[in-house]
Amino acid sequence: MKIRSFQLIVSIIFLAACQNEKLKIQQIDFSTTYKFSSEIEKQLETDTIASKYQRSAGVYAQKADYRNALIHWDSAMGIYERKYSHEEEDSIREKYSVVNAKDYIIEEAQNHKVVIINEAHHNSMHRAFTKSLLSELYEKGYKNLGLEALDIGNNLDSALNSRGYPIQRTGYYTKDPQFGDLVRQALEIGYNVFAYERIGIFFGKQREIDQARNIQKEMESRPDEKFLIHCGFDHAMEGSYPSWGKAMAARLKEYTGIDPSTINQDFYTEKSNAKFNDPLLKAIVTEESAVLIDKTSKTPLRYERGEAWTDVAILHPNTQYLDGRPDWLFENGNKNVSVDLNDIPIEFPVMVLAYKKGEDINAAVPIDIVEVEKSTEKCHLALKRGDYEIVVTNKTESYKFEREVK
Repeated sequence: MKIRSFQLIVSIIFLAACQNEKLKIQQIDFSTTYKFSSEIEKQLETDTIASKYQRSAGVYAQKADYRNALIHWDSAMGIYERKYSHEEEDSIREKYSVVNAKDYIIEEAQNHKVVIINEAHHNSMHRAFTKSLLSELYEKGYKNLGLEALDIGNNLDSALNSRGYPIQRTGYYTKDPQFGDLVRQALEIGYNVFAYERIGIFFGKQREIDQARNIQKEMESRPDEKFLIHCGFDHAMEGSYPSWGKAMAARLKEYTGIDPSTINQDFYTEKSNAKFNDPLLKAIVTEESAVLIDKTSKTPLRYERGEAWTDVAILHPNTQYLDGRPDWLFENGNKNVSVDLNDIPIEFPVMVLAYKKGEDINAAVPIDIVEVEKSTEKCHLALKRGDYEIVVTNKTESYKFEREVK
């Protein structure tokens, strides 16, 4: 019996040794510009600019904290509760049928040469949704991806397409892991990713003209190919737009004679508290991103503001949280990867950053980021199958280990 006990102890020690050897935790020199929540909140306390909550929402989005990004954006914009009556809700449900947004967009894209889809700059879900369209649009002939988030001026990342992944200096919004992976996956699929914005140079009407002219130039250099354009907010609007005359999408149509398929995905998107959602989003309960089709005219619900519009408005469902992370993170091939941090000899809180193996961890945009308050907490990352380098840092000490996701 003693011999068996000894053998069991030896087996346990050997197994533990193998696990530690496999993990190979390594202390490294590492620095990051991503901020801890405490840093963001401290900055807010001293920040006096009117748009400070807009800025903090963007910083939370960069560090993959979707919940706080929504909260801070709503603090900036102001929110109030609106409701339809039961009769109005019943009328809407009777008028429209609900179809899958991705399926509708892919099908409709066959009839166009240009698809323009917008985002709210604090909302990582919008970036994840555009990312979900890439493969099927590419199969339909969409070989080019234009991104407002890239700078065509002095800060142009000219090596982006050849490098194959975004780095910290690629853009401001692309530091968000979801936006960074939108760029990364587009490049892996084979897209020509290009910039069309001179950031900080033009404003108002001239900005819309410049954006459209730069896209037009890219289109003329690839006359037989189709284009997907991912822009911010109202740049996707067609028709007449107050103060700008026309937004980028309408200018592009004017300059090229090509009618784009224009998509708004920011208006009917959840607020930080569901009771403040647009009444239409509360009337139409859907578990997937959806487009409403008028049962009589067979046309999609548009987003309209005055004399401007987009052809399609997407209704995104309310986010559910799994292990503290948005459920949509674990779609499109991403797995919920649990990481145990107990063996890392580091003071908490920490930031856990996952990098695709082979990319420069000192420069690349990570695949995912999670802030962890205590060593007893499990860290949950959204990762596809593959090999990763996981960095754990408190900005004083940093450690690295490899992780294979099968």
